[in-house]
Amino acid sequence: MVMDFHSLVSQMPTAVPMVGTLNIEFLELDPQRVVLRLPDDPAYRNHIGGPHAGAMFTLAETATGAIVLGNFGMHLDRAVPLAVDASIRYKKVAMGPIYAEAIMAETPEAIMARLDAGERPEFRIEVTLATEDWTVTGEASFLWTLKPTRR
Repeated sequence: MVMDFHSLVSQMPTAVPMVGTLNIEFLELDPQRVVLRLPDDPAYRNHIGGPHAGAMFTLAETATGAIVLGNFGMHLDRAVPLAVDASIRYKKVAMGPIYAEAIMAETPEAIMARLDAGERPEFRIEVTLATEDWTVTGEASFLWTLKPTRR
């Protein structure tokens, strides 16, 4: 499957307005790995001067959503992608811009094969949150599904 990086990047702030609100930057995107950046902005900070937990969660979820839309957006007539579960662990105080690296271990082809076999596939995407020098400040895990559309 070939992802159209430029199309996805330009569509995300419209399709998901919070992406534009937080000025999330897309740095790397391929079928199984995405790297995004949340800029350091006083409007996104919490009571101790670091990025608000909600902004960091949104960054992590956006990274997983980019992988999902990039791989399965062309199949929206067959299935609706939905996040069904998420967990996040804040490990260290974050300061400055925050990066999210999302990795989907299962291949898009394997997930589509399960959909083609009549299943409602579920798949996990893991996210590492880090500072500019890649000090890990958090980890997240998102469970996604492709819900077949009714015909």
